[in-house]
Amino acid sequence: MDTTPFEPTRPPQKRRRFRQIPVRTLVPNLITLLALCAGLTAIRLAIEAKLEWAVAAIVFAATLDGIDGRVARMLKGTSRFGAELDSLADFVNFGVAPALILYFWGLHELGHAGWIAAMVFAICAGLRLARFNVMIDDPNRPPWAANFFVGMPAPGGAITVLLPIYVTFLGLPHLAFTAPLVLFYTLAIAFLMVSRLPVFSGKRVGKRVAPELVLPLFVGVVLVFALLIAYPWPVLTTGTIVYLASLPFGFMSYRNHQRRDVVVPAQPAAGPSPDATAAVAAPSAHSEPPTDPERPARLN
Repeated sequence: MDTTPFEPTRPPQKRRRFRQIPVRTLVPNLITLLALCAGLTAIRLAIEAKLEWAVAAIVFAATLDGIDGRVARMLKGTSRFGAELDSLADFVNFGVAPALILYFWGLHELGHAGWIAAMVFAICAGLRLARFNVMIDDPNRPPWAANFFVGMPAPGGAITVLLPIYVTFLGLPHLAFTAPLVLFYTLAIAFLMVSRLPVFSGKRVGKRVAPELVLPLFVGVVLVFALLIAYPWPVLTTGTIVYLASLPFGFMSYRNHQRRDVVVPAQPAAGPSPDATAAVAAPSAHSEPPTDPERPARLN
């Protein structure tokens, strides 16, 4: 006689419901995706020999890259997903796209050497972003170090490395030695990205604006964008030269901060009281490690 085993009735399993994602966390990611679309479009325009539009797409991607992080912090919509997405988009927009634009513009005249220079630039941009991802969680960095990048940032490198194209659009003739000069210039910018050169970040600038400066600030921003649209190549050429000229000042400012850190601990201080010494030696059990409120969850 066949008998079926007794199986007690199991309670119905509840379907797992995922937590809804706030819209404010999606807005910065949408801006990052728009920047990525601009970078990919720049690659297509470079292949089609529409170099002016390709450079414009890179500038547009750099503008969006400077916005998405600030928007994320403003809306309190930072996330690790957005940080990783931003890093991947930066590699395409400011590593691969500028390298291909330079190659299709003039480096292809040098054959394999031109392709190697373009490839080295793209690889250095990837290494620069990878190093930034690692250093952002360094607990030993002093607070003032957040004002500096280590090496030229990827967006700055992308805008700077395209300087030969800006100058050509201004009317400078394309001579026989132009391509070799562009090759060495491309390698120099690639080296600056992976170097240890301190560069002003500007992330902590402009968080508070005095009331009397609001209207002049609006006028200045509108004026800059109007000049960029009306006279793109003179503005980009001038801005790039000024940016390159400011690199030594960032290095000197960084060294001044380092000297202050060395001098301040060396100064003799008044002997602390026994109670204060005991408090320092035995911290409270409820004390928490200091956190850096300026440490961004997004990488740009």
